[in-house]
Amino acid sequence: MRIGFAQINTTVGDIRANRDRILSAYEKAVSSGAELVLTPELALTGYPPQDLVFKSRFVPETLESLEQLREAVGSVPLLVGYVDFSPRETGKPFVNACGVLAKNQPVQKIFKTLLPTYDVFDEARYFDPAPDQSPIELLGTKVGITICEDIWTDKYLDRNLYYQDPVSVLIAKGARLILNLSSSPYSVGKPALRRKMVSERAIFFGVPFYYCNAVGGNDELIFDGNSFAIDASGGTLFRMSGFREEVGVAESSAAPFLSDELSPEHEVYEALILGVRDYFSKCGFKSAVLGLSGGIDSAVTAAIAVAALGKENVAGVSMPSHYSSQGSLADAAILAKNLGIARHVIPIKEPFEVLKNQFKEIFAGKSEDTTEENMQSRLRGLILMSMSNKFGHLLLTTGNKSELAVGYCTIYGDMCGGLAVISDVPKTMIYRLANWINRKTEVIPRNSITKPPSAELKPDQKDQDTLPPYEVLDEILKMYVEDHLSPEEIAERGFDPETVRWIQRKIDMNEYKRRQAAPGLRVTSMAFGIGWRMPIAQRYLR
Repeated sequence: MRIGFAQINTTVGDIRANRDRILSAYEKAVSSGAELVLTPELALTGYPPQDLVFKSRFVPETLESLEQLREAVGSVPLLVGYVDFSPRETGKPFVNACGVLAKNQPVQKIFKTLLPTYDVFDEARYFDPAPDQSPIELLGTKVGITICEDIWTDKYLDRNLYYQDPVSVLIAKGARLILNLSSSPYSVGKPALRRKMVSERAIFFGVPFYYCNAVGGNDELIFDGNSFAIDASGGTLFRMSGFREEVGVAESSAAPFLSDELSPEHEVYEALILGVRDYFSKCGFKSAVLGLSGGIDSAVTAAIAVAALGKENVAGVSMPSHYSSQGSLADAAILAKNLGIARHVIPIKEPFEVLKNQFKEIFAGKSEDTTEENMQSRLRGLILMSMSNKFGHLLLTTGNKSELAVGYCTIYGDMCGGLAVISDVPKTMIYRLANWINRKTEVIPRNSITKPPSAELKPDQKDQDTLPPYEVLDEILKMYVEDHLSPEEIAERGFDPETVRWIQRKIDMNEYKRRQAAPGLRVTSMAFGIGWRMPIAQRYLR
């Protein structure tokens, strides 16, 4: 059997364009000898459509495009993910569906059974689950069709979420292979985890699995592709590339091969490039502007922006203050030269003095503190937003996850922007990314990587004067935010209790800042923003 994979990059709500993309990929797969073609979950609508499904014409237009696809396909079946109305009178109004399309045949409909409502997922808000599962006859074989979560097991979800296992039901009813339409968002290590899980399931049931995943960025979520086919003994028959569109054909008679993995740094780099590129293209932006401080965070963000958008579409702005070192200005200049981007220098020394003078009487008797530090950051935000307005650039923020977690950032200052590129990347990973970017030649100045990080908003300022060492901060941050451990449980693992409690309080107290932050690209298992639902006004401290 030859199964075609349409690993395509669809745009949420662009139903007609998605329809055309599906048809083009289908024709390409058929011309390559596919006997059946898979698309990702909700390929026709894009994933996740969220509350667009409630718009009066959204589902009817989806069904019109599905019918147009049915009329266009030939004898080779096409499996399309889409949103349909629920056939039941009670329950949620819609279903997450797969339509099996073939020439002169009515649409066969399969509905998703397991509807995730955790982390970034909210499917039970919209969809009703399938009442049962049964295989269908395709190419002379009983085939079990599943949609994304339907093949996941509690072992890999780290919780007992579901009362049934659709794959077990399909196998019990005679399915001899399992097809899966998926839109599984990326996080570090997720591609390898999916293949490991499916391989174990293939061995357990003794049947092959064909898994077609979405690719592309939709708001904060990044879909990595990495579609694959696993034979009945758990071997990888076929694997598609990560982070780009592809159309391919998997042969059931092919010999298994060893599938290489990208390093975590390489994965995150490719994910962020895809996330930036798609956020720009799908939102209608052409160019970016960002502040260049000479530090590592802005350097990594600039390198990613250039890789995603091209050097001609990225502008950097250096905004020196009284406290900016000549070394930082030189590092920013070298970075801009290495990347080939335009760099503007707009000092904030005079505006800062003017602004302070405006408060001379009101602040009389008060010593300078974080108020004056934040004034400088907000002046820089004003400058960058002015550049954005005047030239139509989208402003990229350059704060990392470690800083955002503990509020080491200025609301309406360095948090200004339309996309937070590295807001889900811990500082320790920022260093790894910088070194990976420099693996062949020095793009990011070595000094930007090795010098102690500083906001340079007061004399001799260093991040570590305020924050714990980033190696400690990031470990505690992961345990508290991603693993949901209490401060006591974290301290039991060998961390200083006072440090743990300080970090926990800072994370909790700064939720109000993060609620007002720009959308951030998700690359870890728990990002601030989508999937993170903490109250601002709360007093739970454990």
